[in-house]
Parts: sequence; C-alpha cells; structure tokens
Amino acid sequence: MPAPRKRRKKSKNYFTHDTELAIVRYNGLDPVKDEKLRSGIYDNEIHYPFFKLTQNIIHTFKFYHTEVENLEHLQHEIIVFLLSKIHLFDPTRGAKAYSYFGTIVKRWLILYNTKNYQKKIKKIPAEELSKEGSDYVYSMGDDAVKSDLDKYIDIFVAHTTKNIYELFPKKNDAQIADAILELFRKREEIDVFNKKALYIYIREMVDVKTPKITKIANQLYEIFKSNYVFYLENGYARF
Repeated sequence: MPAPRKRRKKSKNYFTHDTELAIVRYNGLDPVKDEKLRSGIYDNEIHYPFFKLTQNIIHTFKFYHTEVENLEHLQHEIIVFLLSKIHLFDPTRGAKAYSYFGTIVKRWLILYNTKNYQKKIKKIPAEELSKEGSDYVYSMGDDAVKSDLDKYIDIFVAHTTKNIYELFPKKNDAQIADAILELFRKREEIDVFNKKALYIYIREMVDVKTPKITKIANQLYEIFKSNYVFYLENGYARF
C-alpha cells in the first residue's frame, strides 16, 4: 500500500470535526458528476484520518493475526471496506464519524483476526498451546472433560441468568454480567477470540470501561470456579 497521500504534522487529533464535515461533503456530491471533486476531498481530508484510524486500532488492540507481512496492506483492505460503507454515515442520527468508523474497523478486525487465529492455532502443537503464558486459548483435549465442562457451563449460565439481580443488585452490573454470559451462550458461534477482542465485543453490547468489565468478570469467575470444583468432585452442581 502506498504511503498516505498527504503527510501532516504528527497530532493526536488526526480525526477531527473537520474530518466529519469533509465526509459529509463527500457524501453529498454525485459520484459520477462530481467524481474529481470527491476524489480531491478524499485525498486531502479523508484518506489520512482513515489511514491513522486503522493503524491505531490495529496496534492498540494488537490485531496481529493477519495473512499479510506488511500491516499497511491490511490497512488498505480496511480502508477499501470503509469506502464501501462511507455513504451510510448520517450525522443526524447522533453518531460521531470517529466513533462510527472506529466501530466498523474494530468489528471488521475482530472477524478477520478470529478467522486467521483459528487457522494458526490448528497448526500449533498442543504442548505449545498449554504452556504457561501462551498467547493462545487452550481447550482441554479430552472429549469427556470437554463434555462435562460444556454441561457445567450450561448449568452455570442458566443459574446465573435466573439469579442475576440477586448476584448483581445494581442494574449496570447486571447488564455487564449478562453481556459476559452472552459470550457463554454463543460460545459455539464465537469460537476463539483473543482477550482484547472479547473486551471489544462486550463493550459493543454495554457501553462501559474495561476496568468495570474486568471487575464483573472476576466476580463471575469466582462463582464459576468454586462451583465447578464441587461439580467435578460430586458429579452434580449445587446450584
């Protein structure tokens, strides 16, 4: 992918209100009649913010499970996708352009990274997956253990969902807990995610900061762990 068409001074405010206005102007022009004018707006006012947005999200959330050696090639793919969606941006709906397009980028990268992560993990020996500190999520290989774990997860989710307001009296805490439980409910569809991707997924469902998600997740984990030990030792849940 070629370098950004227009170099600017380094600034944290690369995607500003002026960028949003440029996108609105771009969308307001006829793709055929105003092709040259649209191209100028994109080259001078939109390309660089899109380039930096994709770059920052890739590195901030460490979306590094790719099929390309040069991450700028990946950025190019995402920017092409953004351009296919740019006409859908409507500022009258209340969303800011930075948030709107940032969400599109993160969702695209979650799906892309998950697909490539699964390809990589199939090629990695089980002993490597089970190493302490490994970047990979390891599922126990024994089919019987997996079956028992699946059964327990179903029981755990059903019990926690039914008693969610007793376990988490505050409405916001209960909403976060339910968003986390939704990952358990859809575990067959979601497959393998890295930790950062899971946090993004939860934040898309509940608008909260990461420390709050971590706090609720830890509470759920304590409930899960203490009762799972009992389940393994006795063959039934004490819920």
